[in-house]
Amino acid sequence: MADTGNILFSGVGGQGILLASEVTAHALLAAGYDAKKSEVHGMAQRGGSVTAQLRYGKKVYSPLIEPGRADILIAFEMMEAARYLLYLHSESKVIVNTQQIKPPSVAMGQIPYPAGVLDVITEKGVQVVTVDAFDIARDAGEVKAANVVMVGAMSAFLPMGAAVYEEIINTRIPERFREVNLKAFAAGRKITA
Repeated sequence: MADTGNILFSGVGGQGILLASEVTAHALLAAGYDAKKSEVHGMAQRGGSVTAQLRYGKKVYSPLIEPGRADILIAFEMMEAARYLLYLHSESKVIVNTQQIKPPSVAMGQIPYPAGVLDVITEKGVQVVTVDAFDIARDAGEVKAANVVMVGAMSAFLPMGAAVYEEIINTRIPERFREVNLKAFAAGRKITA
């Protein structure tokens, strides 16, 4: 068992970041790890930035990740990935959804969405996995399952098998949404497994 691992979830309000971090935390706990999680909602209801920090290991005392210490950055929107680059180190992995959610200033035409966001991320010299989570979730049967597609893509980088996540989805997600979320998870996992 690794001493600790650090996962930073980032995105925009309404993307399901908190559910994704919950599923991941419960999967780690089920696999025998200690896990601690912290959330920052910000202006989530107005499309603002949302983050969750998750640390796991044999024993973890704090959920907070220091800059330069995130092993995995799972970004549900491209600009949100760029916003948290200072948390990465040379061995970090970035799983980034290619979806663009325009902040109000961009949506109102005051400024353009920044060009080359993926280039900025890859120039950091870390492993970057791009995921079109929205389209994959739609193919699975529900676009709102994009967050579980992202968890699936990230899951191959964590120290437990798919069955642990599937069990958590089966116990933590309401029954009417389970099948589509299991499909979304499996589709996301195929990207990195």
